[in-house]
Amino acid sequence: MSGTSDKIKGLANEAVGNVKQGIGKVTGDAKLQTEGKAQEIKGDAQKAVGDTKNAVKDSVNKNL
Repeated sequence: MSGTSDKIKGLANEAVGNVKQGIGKVTGDAKLQTEGKAQEIKGDAQKAVGDTKNAVKDSVNKNL
C-alpha cells in the first residue's frame, strides 16, 4: 500500500471517528464516544505511516 493511500484511509478514519464522538456526546452514548476516539487514533497512526512511507520514498529517490 502506498503512503498516499495510507494517508487517505487515515483521514477517513479520523473523520468517521470524529462523527462517532459527536453523535456519542449528543446522545449520551459513552461507548460510541470511546469507539470514535479509538477510530480517530487509528486514523492518526495511518497518516503517520503514510507520511513515513512517503519520506522514505522521497529519500531513496533523491539518492538515486
